[in-house]
Amino acid sequence: MRVDVRVDFRSVSTALRLAESVLLAGGQRRARRNAWAAVCENRQHAAARELDARPATAPAGGVRH
Repeated sequence: MRVDVRVDFRSVSTALRLAESVLLAGGQRRARRNAWAAVCENRQHAAARELDARPATAPAGGVRH
């Protein structure tokens, strides 16, 4: 079975961008997953720091006026 795909490339840079997107698609997905995991971990650390910084006598919901 042969698939004939013809794409009209307007420039060399367009062809290179297409080739790059095909070749690096898996790596980009992995990079996005890694970045999201880092964001989630950073949020967890920030929440833990916030809990550690709260005085022991402060109410759990924060200060109310």
